[in-house]
Parts: sequence; C-alpha cells; structure tokens
Amino acid sequence: MGRTADDTVRLLWDRPTRPTRGPKPALSLERIAAAGVEVADAESLAAVSMQKVAGLLDHTKMSLYRYVPGKAELVALMVESALAEPPATTEGLDWREQLTAWAQHLAASFIRHPWLLDATLGPRVPGPRELAWLERVVAALDGHGLSGAERMDAAVLLAGHVRTIAEQARAAGPDGSPEAEFLAALGTVVHRHADRYPAVAAAMAEPGGHDRALDFGLDRILDGLAVLISRRTGRP
Repeated sequence: MGRTADDTVRLLWDRPTRPTRGPKPALSLERIAAAGVEVADAESLAAVSMQKVAGLLDHTKMSLYRYVPGKAELVALMVESALAEPPATTEGLDWREQLTAWAQHLAASFIRHPWLLDATLGPRVPGPRELAWLERVVAALDGHGLSGAERMDAAVLLAGHVRTIAEQARAAGPDGSPEAEFLAALGTVVHRHADRYPAVAAAMAEPGGHDRALDFGLDRILDGLAVLISRRTGRP
C-alpha cells in the first residue's frame, strides 16, 4: 500500500480524535470535506483544489495540508461526506425489494452529486459509508445459493447499471431527460430513413414506455438473479 492509500485509510478509518488539551483545532475534516463538496457541486470535481477549498474556509493552502495530505485524500473525504447512507435493511423486504431500493437510492446520490461518478472510478480505498453500500447488497443475497464472488459481482452489476443511467442524466443536464433528448435527436434521422431502419421506426412510433431505462434494466438484472437463485435453491 502506497503513501496515498495509507493516508486515505488513516483519514477515513482512523480519524484522529480531538486532543483533550491545547487550543481547539481551527478546522475539522468534516468542514474541509463539506467545502470540497460545495466546490464540486457548484463547478465540477476538476475544479476542486487545495487552494480553492482553503480559500472557501478562509485559511491558507498550507494550513490545509496540516489536516489533508493532498487532493486525492481530499476527494476521498468528499465522497464519504456526499454519498448518502444506503437504505436501511427493513424486516419483511425480500432480497429483490432490498436491491431495488438500493439501486434507486444510489441513483439519487449520483443525481444529487454528479461528480461522484468521477470520484468513484477505479481502484481506491473506500470509506465506511461507501463500504456499507456493498455490505447491503452482499447481505441481501446471503443465503440464496450464490457464492461470495457472485454476491460481490451482483453488486458490481447493479452499480454499473445505475452509473450508466446517471451518466446519461448528467449529460442531459439537471432539467433534461436523457431518453427524451436521445429520441428527439434520433427521430429526425429515423423519420427520413424509416425504410432503412423499419424496426427502429416502428419501436419509436409506439406510445408510452419512455424514461424507464433505470427501472427496466434493474428489473431485468433482478430477473436474471432470480433465475439463478431458483436454480441453486429450488425455490421460486
């Protein structure tokens, strides 16, 4: 584990307690993370810098380094601060209902903070809150005939679907509809060349059913898991 990973683990998992003696620290990791989130929400993740966050807090860039070693660690703190808590495990909900709620809540987090899509790419050290999201999926599928690797892969599959829809929503903007905008752009071309693409033209001409990409894909993923679970356990 490199220096950055070591520092990230320390900040996310072994946060130093406030000293009982001496002056009260001028800043806290929570305030620093909140300032970073404010910048990313207003501009983008790329706009976040130690200098800009320090300025927002009325401190110098060098004073910020006393708390956070660098931007990578700052972004890790921001993810942990901005990511919502996963939906609580509720008695009476089956695995499918739990995963549906999980996916919907994750989509809401990405829509609320679109920069999370960039900040959560690639291998990195997750914080307690982010790891709790993985825990919910693995726990919901426990005891249903799937191996540990399959339960983990199910979480990756669900997250991947949610991320794809959230990416499209980000491209459409806060007031746009990604599917509607895509169909509008496609419609002009397909209308003019319906003879070459009759199946697409016919599908687009059918009324209703649009803007359900998240739910449609989620249902199909869960249908597939249901088939596998039934095959393994003999339960419908």
